[in-house]
Amino acid sequence: MTSNDLVLIDQLLKQRQQERVTPLADDKAFEVFACEQAVTLGELSLEEIEAGVLGGGDDGAIDGVYVFLGEQLLMEDSEVLAEDFKATTVERGTRLTLWMVQAKTTPSFTETALDLVSSSARRLLDLSASEEDLRQLYNDSVVERVGRFRTALRALATRHPKIEIRFSYVMRGDTETVNAKVIIKARDLESQFSRVMAGAVGRVELLGSAELWKRANSAPSYTLTLPFQESITHGTSHIVLVKIRDYLAFLRDEDGSLRRHIFDWNVRDYQGEVEVNREIRASLLDDSAPQFWWLNNGVTIVCSRVSTVGKEHSLDDVQIVNGLQTSHTLHRTLEELAVSGAEHPALERLLQVRVLVTEDAGVRDKVIRATNRQTSVPVASLHATDEIQRQIEKYFLENDWFYDRRKNYYRNQGRPAGRVVSIPLLAQAVMAMGLSQPHNSRSRPSSLLKDDTEYKRIFSAGIPLNVYLWLARTQSEVDSFLSSEAAGAPAAERTNLRFHLAMLAVAELMGRRVRSPKQLKQLAADDQHSTPELLLGQLQFLRGHFEEHASRTGDTQDKIAKRSDFVESLLGAAGYL
Repeated sequence: MTSNDLVLIDQLLKQRQQERVTPLADDKAFEVFACEQAVTLGELSLEEIEAGVLGGGDDGAIDGVYVFLGEQLLMEDSEVLAEDFKATTVERGTRLTLWMVQAKTTPSFTETALDLVSSSARRLLDLSASEEDLRQLYNDSVVERVGRFRTALRALATRHPKIEIRFSYVMRGDTETVNAKVIIKARDLESQFSRVMAGAVGRVELLGSAELWKRANSAPSYTLTLPFQESITHGTSHIVLVKIRDYLAFLRDEDGSLRRHIFDWNVRDYQGEVEVNREIRASLLDDSAPQFWWLNNGVTIVCSRVSTVGKEHSLDDVQIVNGLQTSHTLHRTLEELAVSGAEHPALERLLQVRVLVTEDAGVRDKVIRATNRQTSVPVASLHATDEIQRQIEKYFLENDWFYDRRKNYYRNQGRPAGRVVSIPLLAQAVMAMGLSQPHNSRSRPSSLLKDDTEYKRIFSAGIPLNVYLWLARTQSEVDSFLSSEAAGAPAAERTNLRFHLAMLAVAELMGRRVRSPKQLKQLAADDQHSTPELLLGQLQFLRGHFEEHASRTGDTQDKIAKRSDFVESLLGAAGYL
């Protein structure tokens, strides 16, 4: 059976390679695939997965690193990593997870691989070790990625986070024939992780070809069944009363985790221990309180179709557009209570759910805005529903590209990964090439759109739609070039240089510095793009300028890439000021 799984995996990898502008090296393609299948938390986009793949020398036998707070991937500009972060904004006991991956194309699991990871983890997770010392042993990517976990752990100490350290060992072999010594070493590694601090949980899993194919062959479902107690129907839409027990089953996957993909259109993140969530928890657990659904605004679900059999609604294309705080609080509260083993009577209480049926994107976005205006929501949180965002998505689709307003929507449909562009990536491309600010693209991957003024500079009706597509394609070409053998760029360099190289390439095509995306109209209309030869020349110039700046300041490449004065110096040296 394993041989069949391997054949199918190889065919899938071959197809993905063909979809790329520039195919990755085979071992790198497998590392990306392995991390994609191994890391099941947070429903990561392909961009987020690839960003966590390390590679290069001195990686400590670790090929991928991801850090999560709750189920949210920590980016380098996440608030918890900021110097002025206030720990009280995070709920006590929130889970902090470090997830490491090793991926090898060899056919068998070995003790040596686990020994190497054990040695690396012992040093990297020693909080008394300085980053300067760690950089003597490991490359910048490893130190920076694990550093997010170290920083978050310190920042959250007073909130007593639940610590989980996970390691996925991924091979092309068969887990049913693993040597007993490997199993013992895996258990030893789990124990080592559990000793990082009191209460920590260590988990080690071995993934072979059968497990990889099973995960690769599954996709998150947007068609779900919702049992109800009472229902009022008008046209094709419904207002229902649902037992909390049944609603939680609707929200959770087979592992008991929240189905994050059904919250993609909800404009808020979970707010933690804010007053409204404390009140939801209190009314849920208070036996003397009135009916729970009297005290709670309920949940709003938008879907494309509902079919009803008995007292069950089957919903297609499910999205929860309002009620994320209620949903998360119910999930977390009753998950904690379930540890005791006894069922809590709150499971039998009722929740009001509105089920609205529409396939019209405009109507759906109006519902999102209306249902989220009842309480304070940052304006930036509603941007995904803006008309300009719908126009970009439609224009991309007409040109066989896919703009992921709804995270992972097109990826889950099996669209070519190289043609799927997220909102954050397009914003970074506009900032780097259209505004000549690659330092902001590099340093603010998740917070770039939180400022309303910045958002309006990036996404404007005055910028032609073909410019947005041209920018997306150009950034894709630059990224593909950096992954090529000709570029010879290690992981850290690809991360740090991608937006600066894109800026230089466009400045070369324009013959001057670009200060507004509108200046790119002619390039987009003529469909002009850089050649690999041009990119290689610009890359060599960029590397030289980085090295000169590093020798003068003593800063790392990562720090230099985030500085505006470096960009000004770079443009000046290139003659584009």
